[in-house]
Amino acid sequence: MSESINETVSVVLWNNAPYSFSWHGRKYRIKTVGMHHTIREGRHLFHIFSVSDDSTFFKLVMDTETLGWKLVATYAV
Repeated sequence: MSESINETVSVVLWNNAPYSFSWHGRKYRIKTVGMHHTIREGRHLFHIFSVSDDSTFFKLVMDTETLGWKLVATYAV
């Protein structure tokens, strides 16, 4: 079951990949980084990461123009 979120999150990077993120006052430690790809919308380049904390999958998006991160979806395991 998936849920659309689209909320700003704070992400910690390690070796240019998400290591952990904070959402609603809770810190999620990323155990697995799955797919990573980029898309361009006009002049904005977005990095999309599929990550997991071993109990839930998350889709994180980074906007290279603002360097801001969003959690756009969660998927229950």
